[in-house]
Amino acid sequence: MLGWAVTFLIIALIAGVLGFGGIAGTSAGIAQILFFIFLVLFVLSLIGRLMRRG
Repeated sequence: MLGWAVTFLIIALIAGVLGFGGIAGTSAGIAQILFFIFLVLFVLSLIGRLMRRG
């Protein structure tokens, strides 16, 4: 999922450089949402792993 977030971020950067504002904004928004979902799942995974050990 982090790979998808990075992919959309790169698409947003390229679209922004080329002047496609709508596509850049949409891609940046998708990348941000995917990054936060990844972050939440990562934290939940860490908590689950700590619970299993104890």
